Amino acid sequence: MSKLVIEGEHRLNGAVHIHGAKNSALPILAATFLAGESCEIENCPLLSDVHAAIKILEHLGCRVERDGHTVCINASQAQGYEVPDTLMREMRSSIVFLGAIAAKSGKAHLTFPGGCELGPRPIDLHLAALRQLGLHIDEEGGRLLCRVHDRLVGCPISLSFPSVGATENILLAAVTARGTTTIFNAAREPEIVDLCNFLTACGARIRGAGEGTIVIEGVDRLHGCRHRVIPDRIETATYMGAAAITGGSLLLKDIYPEHVQALIPVFEETGCQVTAWRDELLVNAPGRLRRIRTVRTLPYPGFPTDAQALIMALTCVAEGTSVFIETIFESRYKHVCELMRMGANIKVEGRVAVVEGVSTLSGTAVECTDLRGGAALVLAGLAAGGTTEITQLHHLERGYEAMAQTLAGVGAHILYDGADV
Repeated sequence: MSKLVIEGEHRLNGAVHIHGAKNSALPILAATFLAGESCEIENCPLLSDVHAAIKILEHLGCRVERDGHTVCINASQAQGYEVPDTLMREMRSSIVFLGAIAAKSGKAHLTFPGGCELGPRPIDLHLAALRQLGLHIDEEGGRLLCRVHDRLVGCPISLSFPSVGATENILLAAVTARGTTTIFNAAREPEIVDLCNFLTACGARIRGAGEGTIVIEGVDRLHGCRHRVIPDRIETATYMGAAAITGGSLLLKDIYPEHVQALIPVFEETGCQVTAWRDELLVNAPGRLRRIRTVRTLPYPGFPTDAQALIMALTCVAEGTSVFIETIFESRYKHVCELMRMGANIKVEGRVAVVEGVSTLSGTAVECTDLRGGAALVLAGLAAGGTTEITQLHHLERGYEAMAQTLAGVGAHILYDGADV
């Protein structure tokens, strides 16, 4: 079994290059299925989730070539409509292929997706919205059997919650639908804007990306384009956390500071100095972090739920009491038990977690519970006394490219499967 072994209490110092955003690359890869010509996607991270998306595209009949961080997809002859259960289970966001497949092939056969178990993450919003566009969906034994009569038809769609996945699926289905689709209460995340920019470069007509209302005027077809994926704001948050929890100083390069604007005041509350430039951000941490009064997760531009576990790791060794309120997912505190194995003092009741900072954590054997929970354990291991062994690394490999090598490059004492990285 693969594992990371971290010798803690080493101050990090240096520069880190931030990779392309996982949560942007995946829907963009799904969107390439709609294009009638080749697409070239640059800054595409080397992740297991991205590999799973590529396998789905190939199964659907696309020709895919990868050269480092550039992926070339030709879907001009692809007419597939079925994604097997083995591929759907590899990642939760595989459901984003539904809108693209239905729009292009006129039918889609999929199963429910896999990925991190964060409590109920119903796709009811996706299905209800696509039904409004004219997609007929039958649910049979965990399978989604979908068909379109003639062509999808645009309409107004109001989301009860600004779901990122539902907004993406509507966009993919609506760009080639007949007429106009208006999404009310649309997700505003940077990844939505990136998807809209890609689709627009392919010939789609979209207004309002990044706002609560998005208007899509359907076109007959899309063409290919070259597109560069935006930097990963959660990877940015992770390395901000690595600097903070080790009392270090890290310069994060190739980022969009505006995408982590909700995080900067939180780090400043801990005593960190955060300086941002056009595409770089410098974090200088104090010797001992201060508590954070309250962290409440919210849809963008609020505090991201994906950063909740990361910030909780910091507060475990901060001076004072911090409170977390998780409003997005019901089961996003699975990392708490593993942090407590390291000596953290955390009490959870429902969606609220109260963290009483301790002077030091102790290294021990822990398991990644999910992607961001696993990253939180890595941060805790960097600060803990002694040695921390982390297993179930497949969660981390879904969302972080070369994490161990990156940390080792800025001063972490870290081994992968017993070997230097």
